[in-house]
Amino acid sequence: MTPGLAFFYGGMVRVKSALNMLMMSFISLGIVSVLWVLYGFSLTFGSNYSTADDGGLIGNLDFIGFADTIALTPDGISPDSTGLITFALFQLMFAIITPALMSGALADRVKFSSWAVFIALWVTVVYFPVAHWVWAADGWLFGEEVIDFAGGTAVHINAGAGALAAVLVIGKRKGFKKEPMRPHNLPMVLLGATLLWFGWFGFNAGSALSPTGTAAVMALNTQLATAAAMVGWLIYERVRHGAFTTLGAASGAVAGLVAITPSGAHVNPMGALLIGVVAGAVCAWAVSLKFKLGYDDSLDVVGVHLVGGLIGTLMVGFLASDKVNTIAGGFEQFGKQALGAFSVLAYSFVVTFVLATLIQRTIGFRSSEEEEVAGLDLAYHAETGYDFTQTGTGSVPVSSVPASADLAAGEKKVDA
Repeated sequence: MTPGLAFFYGGMVRVKSALNMLMMSFISLGIVSVLWVLYGFSLTFGSNYSTADDGGLIGNLDFIGFADTIALTPDGISPDSTGLITFALFQLMFAIITPALMSGALADRVKFSSWAVFIALWVTVVYFPVAHWVWAADGWLFGEEVIDFAGGTAVHINAGAGALAAVLVIGKRKGFKKEPMRPHNLPMVLLGATLLWFGWFGFNAGSALSPTGTAAVMALNTQLATAAAMVGWLIYERVRHGAFTTLGAASGAVAGLVAITPSGAHVNPMGALLIGVVAGAVCAWAVSLKFKLGYDDSLDVVGVHLVGGLIGTLMVGFLASDKVNTIAGGFEQFGKQALGAFSVLAYSFVVTFVLATLIQRTIGFRSSEEEEVAGLDLAYHAETGYDFTQTGTGSVPVSSVPASADLAAGEKKVDA
């Protein structure tokens, strides 16, 4: 899913920063994987595997470096160790993609080295604690019975609120609302959305942790909500702007994937369709807010992930069915969902704002104006996404042009 996200975002930026956008996702695969083994898994889920109760705010240090995780028996690695390692690997994927989601909001204007430092600090002080609240057995939101099956709060609201805080610190791109900033490669955007859609079945249904009926329901609802959201976005777009765009189709699908993530294992198929179509239409409207309110969320992380995460997390409060899972919807459950959603939103926004400000005032977070104008690919990666010198552009000598060519008087060459 993270390489899929890289393609989705990479196609949406201008050509001069396409590689940088890809790398902002790929670097998360490296940094977060290392930190997860060193201390991330332990801080997130350590208390699940011990008798310690740390108050529901953070895990413990039992699995630092996974030093004592693998237990050998005469028959090989013990079943307990195998289960723990498998669970740790699965949850690592959530940890990797969450900071990567934020990168789209900051496209075209941040230092790559500072972004790498930001990822390391952000997962440590924001993602690991929030994931503990939501999914660890002693997490305080888990104890409040807040429904978040696969990451509406821990992943999408968390990333969306953090993205909003970061863009407020870093500021707008040069030329925002004045220059065209259209996607440079829409086929790449659709490819990325397709990879995300496919991978999301593992993300969502896999959160059942076994091939149960819950996994089957979640897989079906993932498909239905995504399809309905794409249709909802396109209908809104046609009514509002007069066209069905490929960018709208891709964005609508992602909005549906986001909204069904917390809710899909607790609603029936009709509930999934309703959540999807609402998410598609509302997120399509929400992406326009950045122009009205003046914040530069480059690739609509706030409009899709924060708003879509809120929609899925709140709607399941009423739509949850005890015929599908153990919790029935109602005003009481809606209150719990609101508690979870807005607690995560507030924590992520405040801590990310402070973190981004510290980075900006120390090592600098924002790229220079010269680097931004020239493009971040050359500035930070010494590469370009496309080599135009090999496309045949340039000039053809007159001697190579057929005699029958109609050359203007005095013309010495023609464009290839």
